[in-house]
Amino acid sequence: MAKQSILGRISQLVRANINALIDQAEDPQMMLDQLVRDYTNSIAEAESAVAQTIGNLRLMEQDHAEDLESAADWGRKALAASAKGTELRAAGNTEDADKFDKLAKIAIGKQISAENEAKTAEPTIASQNQVVDQLKDGLDKMREKLSELTSKRDELVARAKTAQAQSQVHDAIQSIDVLDPTSELGRFEEKVRREEAKVMGQQELSASSLDSQFESLEDLDKEAEVEARLAELKAGGTQAVTSGS
Repeated sequence: MAKQSILGRISQLVRANINALIDQAEDPQMMLDQLVRDYTNSIAEAESAVAQTIGNLRLMEQDHAEDLESAADWGRKALAASAKGTELRAAGNTEDADKFDKLAKIAIGKQISAENEAKTAEPTIASQNQVVDQLKDGLDKMREKLSELTSKRDELVARAKTAQAQSQVHDAIQSIDVLDPTSELGRFEEKVRREEAKVMGQQELSASSLDSQFESLEDLDKEAEVEARLAELKAGGTQAVTSGS
């Protein structure tokens, strides 16, 4: 009954559809972690049970071998006793011959009993060997499933980390798009241009003021020249009048 239970559990675990379980799970990684733990524990329990089953089988095989050896030994004893009885009977010693023939019969009885025990155990041993083969095969498949589970879990973890990284990059890109640093640069550039224009205006204004100063100076020079020439004219006119007299 225990062996059937072990086989049933192994078969159930081996038949588990990992992909279907992942699809149904709300948190696949957590589910796979739990499955890995369950499989690891189940394999450990199954290994212990299978080891016990194999141990029991080996004991039965040892008993069977001992029964066969015992049957062979009793057969040799029966043959020896029978031969001795025949020898004594040929020598006319009927009484001792009967004793050895009796011993031969006892040995034959022991031989038959040992042979029957060995024969009775053979079907059970054969059946147990089949069970052990099934258990070993089931354990191998469970180990393969555990390896598959571990690989799936590792793959899922790696994919989750990759997706998380991609999401972070995407969010960063979205933040950049929302902030639009180029527009900030554009505004800064416009501010610089306004400052440059202001400087240009100040320079132009300074230049205009300087030009007006020079123009005023030129006007003064012109006026001084006019006054000088007027003075010359007046001086010349006076001289002319004086000379005429």
